[in-house]
Amino acid sequence: MTTAKYLTDDVTAFREAFRGFLAVEVVPHLEQWERDRRVPREFWLAMGRNGFLAPWLKEADGGSEAGFGFSVIIQEELGRIGFMGLQTGVSVHSDVTVPYLDQLLSGELRAEWLPKCATGEALTAIGMTEPGAGSDLAAIRTTAVRDGDAYVVNGQKTFISNGIDCDLIVLVVKTDAKADPPHSGISLLLVTDGTPGFNKSRQLEKMGQHCQDTAEIFFEDCRVPVANLLGDEGKGFHYLMRNLQRERLMIAISAQAAAEQILEKALAYAKERKAFGKPIGSFQHNAFKIVELATEIEMGRTFIDAVIDEYMDGEDITRRVSMAKWWLSDLANKTAYEAVQLHGGYGYMQEYPVSRDYTDVRVLPIYAGSNEIMKLILARMMGLGER
Repeated sequence: MTTAKYLTDDVTAFREAFRGFLAVEVVPHLEQWERDRRVPREFWLAMGRNGFLAPWLKEADGGSEAGFGFSVIIQEELGRIGFMGLQTGVSVHSDVTVPYLDQLLSGELRAEWLPKCATGEALTAIGMTEPGAGSDLAAIRTTAVRDGDAYVVNGQKTFISNGIDCDLIVLVVKTDAKADPPHSGISLLLVTDGTPGFNKSRQLEKMGQHCQDTAEIFFEDCRVPVANLLGDEGKGFHYLMRNLQRERLMIAISAQAAAEQILEKALAYAKERKAFGKPIGSFQHNAFKIVELATEIEMGRTFIDAVIDEYMDGEDITRRVSMAKWWLSDLANKTAYEAVQLHGGYGYMQEYPVSRDYTDVRVLPIYAGSNEIMKLILARMMGLGER
């Protein structure tokens, strides 16, 4: 039984309320949303009406001033219904992008946009990845050149979650292409949908997470008001490094939730499915596989709960969240692999949820810094290689 400090009575009660919402407002529509390759705006508005989008925002900004534990519950429960695309979309909005706006927006822009982010009227995305720059953010080539009272933006972004439906994008740009070191020339701009030159080129076809839109975006002489600069010019890389720890924590949480729900389904199947007149879970090989997974997942739960508590206590979680991100995302993939194998031919059929789980979790070791990058960060922190 977990002893996580974040699981207060209020958080536990919130879990039950959110589960009820999902059962009525979401679960009946998920298969259709997967087929449509999109989630309708009504989902976001319903989430907003019930206070489920960025609930940690201050009341003055449209939020409930809820603790981070509420974000954890939202992430876990979205993961447990088995459609990870929905989980990714909500996380990117509420706990990846909106924190930048909360930290860096002020004045009229803050008053205009933050309440809409909480109601679902404004959906957000973050534009980091480019065709030639993924984990190496300092290598981005999208430029923003100052021209009077505007920045002129040119470049391309790809693999942008919520990219098609977003109303706002926090865009990572080079405001000084000659900066040395390169990362010191990076800045963040807030770009709104409909701005001339902001072109949502196409929705990308992915291996999994089909109900969550992922886009390729182009910027062609896109004029963005200087007032839309987030924070200070040239400080973008600093802001990204500060916020990436929260993003990686959300991925680790989603990986843990995925592993738990996949094992739950695999265990039920192993008890029901028979071969040679016996439940397949009674065969020693299968039983041992399930026991091994259950043990690792139990260890994962203890670890992730501890990292969540540390984050909420304001501790530097860079080391531990890097460990959690790579290990738990690998564990989710391992669990999905073994679950498909346990299902045999049926596991390869899309009508079985385990088939969707297998493709949905595959991206977890890739985004927000690949698992190889997580290990490189850890190696350097341990004195194994150059910083």
